[in-house]
Amino acid sequence: MAGDTSTVAPTNAIVVDSLNMHVTTKNVETATNVYPGRLVMKGTNDDDIVVCDGATQYPVGWAGYEQTTKKYRPATVETVYAESDKLAVVWGPGMVINGKLALTGAAVVVGQLLTYAANGCLTPCTIGTDHPVAQAMEAKAGTAVADIIVKSLI
Repeated sequence: MAGDTSTVAPTNAIVVDSLNMHVTTKNVETATNVYPGRLVMKGTNDDDIVVCDGATQYPVGWAGYEQTTKKYRPATVETVYAESDKLAVVWGPGMVINGKLALTGAAVVVGQLLTYAANGCLTPCTIGTDHPVAQAMEAKAGTAVADIIVKSLI
C-alpha cells in the first residue's frame, strides 16, 4: 500500500510534528525493548519507566529520541536505551510520531485507531474494547512489523 505522500518519516528522529508535545525525563528501569518511538509505562517508582507490555498498564507516553540529553541518547533510533538512562518521555494529543506497528496479517488504513500492544508497539483497535492511543497517518500492508507514522491520542 502506498503511504500518504504528505507524511514523511523523519531521519534518525521520531517526532514528525511537535504540536501539543510535552516532555518529561524518566529513568529507564528495565531496558528491554525501550527503543525510541515505543510506548512506555510507569515502572516500579514514579520516576521509572519500562516499555509498555500491552496488558499491565496504560502507556504514559512515547520513548523520545531527539529530546533526550545527548549523554543518554542511543546512537540511532534503531538502538535500544540502556538501563538507568535518563529518557525523554514525550506525549500530547495531536503530536505526530514515528511509532512501531506490531502487526502481521491485517492491513492498517489511514485514519484507523490503534491501541497499545506488547513491546511498546501498536496494533489495530477494537472500538468499545480497547483503549485507542494513536491514529494511523499512513497505510501499512500488515505483512511485517514496521514503522508507522501516527497521530498520538495520549
